[in-house]
Amino acid sequence: MPTIELDTNLPANRLPAGLEKRLCAASAAILGKPKHHVNLTVRPGLTMSLFGSTEPCAQLLVSSIGVVGTAEENQGHSARLFQFLTKKLALGQDRILIRFYPVEPWQIGKDGTVVTFLQLT
Repeated sequence: MPTIELDTNLPANRLPAGLEKRLCAASAAILGKPKHHVNLTVRPGLTMSLFGSTEPCAQLLVSSIGVVGTAEENQGHSARLFQFLTKKLALGQDRILIRFYPVEPWQIGKDGTVVTFLQLT
């Protein structure tokens, strides 16, 4: 159950229409997870500084069970996510930061229990 959070200081009217749907689908494909398991939040118009600059920027947080736990996995995910974000947000790679967090099934609550005890399809 990937959780994707995009924070940006770009105003909402500068984000492409349907960004949340496209980012959800791209994240699912990149992480090899079903689209209906991806949880996504897009927060535009934030007060942000990235690498000491308040120029347009974005931070992406990617947390998931089982697919973001190694440098090798994240290197591949990073390349594909950067490709998506630079194109859709019209930002250079130097204005985007991606943070990966592996989580365990017992750390995610759903349907009154935790994922450990759910049969997800």
